[in-house]
Amino acid sequence: MSGKSKFGFEPLEPADVKPRKREVGPMGAAVREAAGSLAESTETLVEQRRQNASDAKAFRTAQGEGRVLEMLRVDDIRTDDLPRDRIDLTATAGSDEMEELKASIRARGQKEPIEVFRTGAGFQLKKGWRRLTALKQLWQETGDTRFAVVTARVSSGPTDRIDLYIDMVEENVIREDLSFAEMAQVAITAAGEAGLEGQGADALVGRIFASLHKMKRSYIRSFVFLLEELGDVLPYPKAISRNLGVEVARRLQASPEVSQSLRSALTSVRSAEEQADVLSRTFAPPASRVSSGRAPDQKKAVKYEFHVGEAKVTARKGECRILSETDFSSIDRKRLQSAIEAFHRVLREE
Repeated sequence: MSGKSKFGFEPLEPADVKPRKREVGPMGAAVREAAGSLAESTETLVEQRRQNASDAKAFRTAQGEGRVLEMLRVDDIRTDDLPRDRIDLTATAGSDEMEELKASIRARGQKEPIEVFRTGAGFQLKKGWRRLTALKQLWQETGDTRFAVVTARVSSGPTDRIDLYIDMVEENVIREDLSFAEMAQVAITAAGEAGLEGQGADALVGRIFASLHKMKRSYIRSFVFLLEELGDVLPYPKAISRNLGVEVARRLQASPEVSQSLRSALTSVRSAEEQADVLSRTFAPPASRVSSGRAPDQKKAVKYEFHVGEAKVTARKGECRILSETDFSSIDRKRLQSAIEAFHRVLREE
């Protein structure tokens, strides 16, 4: 049988068959590329939108929790909603410590943010009164615009008023920067607020200072009693030492009839030293009052400060602090020890 078809063609051998190359033409290539790019861009856009939604949610959460830092004008922050935790703000604003803080901010800028909360009228200060005051003073003194703004952590403000007091004192309490009188005054002020009526200052100590040891809260309660009894006639409440304040409060509770005479004696004091002497002598036994009498120049000051060159020295009971630009850690230990020993020898000399 002939292998030719009716058209006269013979079957092709497999070896003679060459595969046809199917190359994509220019138009097909363009269509495929456009389709691939569209699919890729769509996936990227969907992922970007998903990430943006996640970031926005995280930002709103952080903003609500007060973890977002903002740059605010110092003049836009009010301080009248929450009483400050310092008794004498005028003295603090003009103190050597404030000048040191201003020098630090002038040289290195603001390193720690303040904390504020939003109200219907704008921003109210929660924490960082000293930093805000330092910036305001620098702005007024220099006119430098870098001091006209402050870095602040902004929150919407807690719903519970007591939380504001806790947040306000927390930083200073941790740094042990508040006196017992100032901590007591915070509780007394909070107890007088309309939103906290029915909760006495003594009870609020346990809430505002819950993070402190119970013994320290006991000391604060003693000062609460002391300020409620004598606060209007105590010219230097911050200068009262812990032991003296606790002892006077204890004696007043045991002998309330002495309160009036003590109030009369305190109206004539002119210094923190005189105040401490009046409080100490009021409850001392008669024999002790005679034997412990000292000449005015022999009275021990509660605290005093002076400068030696550029170094600032602060002296108080059990502490002598030297603030200086000297890097004491770079001094040879034996040399520094020798200097301290010489310091003690001089103090022991009659």
